[in-house]
Amino acid sequence: MKKFCLLAICLLVLCVAAPLARAQGNAKQGPDVMRDPDLEKDSLHNLEVARHYFKLKKAYIAALQRCEEIIAGNPVFSKIDEVLFIAGESSLRLAENKGKQASKVTSDKLREDARDYLSQLVNGYPDSSFRKQAEDDLKGLGGPKPKESRNHKHVIISRRFSRF
Repeated sequence: MKKFCLLAICLLVLCVAAPLARAQGNAKQGPDVMRDPDLEKDSLHNLEVARHYFKLKKAYIAALQRCEEIIAGNPVFSKIDEVLFIAGESSLRLAENKGKQASKVTSDKLREDARDYLSQLVNGYPDSSFRKQAEDDLKGLGGPKPKESRNHKHVIISRRFSRF
């Protein structure tokens, strides 16, 4: 009887949690992606902090740094589409001199970075709930860039990681 109750509770949790996870992005990367639970937990914490900086504090440099940390350390994170979105939006807003922090990076470079992040989102995660907004923002940036190889993405991220 205990096993049956435990199974019923687990199924109930899964039924409730699945739609909630999908509503926040939940990027799919294929059936064979193995995710490290500790890395997922750490990345989720960084995403929550990035959301806080982005939405409440308007601290776009801080949000961008948290996103870049996730991208560099856990590129298969289950919510990487949201990470790319916040990184792109933060770069775009910094280019427009918005927010409470001033960047030392030129506006042109920040717009290029925004285009990189948002293009990765649009090209890599067609089912993302963030895709429509990313496509709208890309219209003002010259449209999405063509898909890049995986190795090239890591070069871009490592080149950017400590520039602020």
